Amino acid sequence: MAKRAAPEINAGSMADIAFLLLIFFLVTTTMDVDTGITRKLPPPVEDNQEDIDVKDRNVLKILVNSRDDLMVNGKRMDVRMLKDKAKDFMSIHPNDDTYPETKDKFIEELDKTVVASKGVISLKNDRGTSYEMYIAVQNELARAFNEMKDEKSVDMYGIKYSQLVDPVKIKIINKLVPVPISEAEPEDIGLN
Repeated sequence: MAKRAAPEINAGSMADIAFLLLIFFLVTTTMDVDTGITRKLPPPVEDNQEDIDVKDRNVLKILVNSRDDLMVNGKRMDVRMLKDKAKDFMSIHPNDDTYPETKDKFIEELDKTVVASKGVISLKNDRGTSYEMYIAVQNELARAFNEMKDEKSVDMYGIKYSQLVDPVKIKIINKLVPVPISEAEPEDIGLN
C-alpha cells in the first residue's frame, strides 16, 4: 500500500499576518519622551580663546556640596529663598555697587536700546550632590527667570509670557530677560 503524503500547511500568509501585527503595534504604541531641564548650552570653547574676566559683583555664585548644603556668595541659604535672591540679583539696580553693572543693549525688534544687567549666575555642584537637590536648585532658578519673563510680558503686552503666541513678542521677551546661567563641571567642593 502506498503511503500518502502529509498535507502541508500554507505558511505564506503567516509572514503577512506577522507584518500586519508589527505595524499595528508600532502605530498604536506610545513612546515616553524623556523631558529635562531646558538650557541652551554655550558653544564649544576654542583652544585659542582667552578667559573672559568677569567682575566679582557681576556674578552670583551658587555652590552645592555633597551634603546638599546650598551656599550663595559664601553664605548658607535655604533653597526656597533662591528664587527671590536670583530675581533680586538679576534686576536692574542703578547706582548700587552691590549689584551687577548694567549695559545698554539694542533690541532690533523694538528698534530701541534698553538697560540690561551684566549679571551672571554661576552654579557649581559637588560630585556627591543629590539629584533631588540639583533639580531643586535648577527649578528655583527656572522659576526666577520664568517670573521675570512673566512680569516683563505683562508689563509690555498685558499677558503672561507662557500665553504669548506671537513669535516676535516671545523673541523680544527672551532678549529682554535672558537666562545667563553658567554651570561648571561638578567636582569635590568640600564646603564646611
